[in-house]
Amino acid sequence: MDRFRVEVLAKTPNPQQVIYAAMHQDYTEAFVYDERDKFPSEQACGELIVKRLLAGDRGHFGPMEHPQIVFNCGYFPHSVMQQARTHRVGVSFDVQSYRYTGTQVIDVVDGKKDIEDVFYLRPVGYYSDRQGKKYYYSPEQREADLQWCLEAAKRYKADFESGMSEEHARGKVPFDYRQHFVVSFNLRSLLHFLDLRYKKDAQLEIQKLCEMMFPHLEEWAPVIAVWYKSTRLGKGKLAP
Repeated sequence: MDRFRVEVLAKTPNPQQVIYAAMHQDYTEAFVYDERDKFPSEQACGELIVKRLLAGDRGHFGPMEHPQIVFNCGYFPHSVMQQARTHRVGVSFDVQSYRYTGTQVIDVVDGKKDIEDVFYLRPVGYYSDRQGKKYYYSPEQREADLQWCLEAAKRYKADFESGMSEEHARGKVPFDYRQHFVVSFNLRSLLHFLDLRYKKDAQLEIQKLCEMMFPHLEEWAPVIAVWYKSTRLGKGKLAP
């Protein structure tokens, strides 16, 4: 998991003030744009949002759909993308396609890239399945799996060089090839995604994705992040 990356491409500045403006417009006669110089500070806006929208599970998350944040996520296994796009989370994805980027598989065979730059295997260690059955993933098993990945890459190269199309040849590669993607959230959908995937029974790799996203949330919308961490994080509550 040490290759995983999560970087912010873009984000709405002062997101808590944006939410405050939307919330304030709901009940004021004024045109809130004209009052923007009188808005409370970013910190104070966050506190008002928690007090008026979030505390006590009021469930009024609509104003939180206005701020946006865009992440570039890299080197995650394909299974993370499969799970991330399951359930209606209200986000937009652009995902690296092996129809156009399969050269990296050939680079593994040619020694230009390390196997683990292209394919993901879990670290050696103790694991359990969804029913709680314990097992050990040994160094020997992992090494054998790495060699299997290499053999699959060799087959991909041979098929491609014989004229097979990329989308046909990629059927030979291991399921958990690494994949980069860009994903955009509004603040409500980000909290919903964390509700779904940042909990102990979620897939380990998608938990890691959420773990790497969370510091960006804390920096971007700090008061809301504190509220979320103390009231919802890891509890698997229903979507806001």
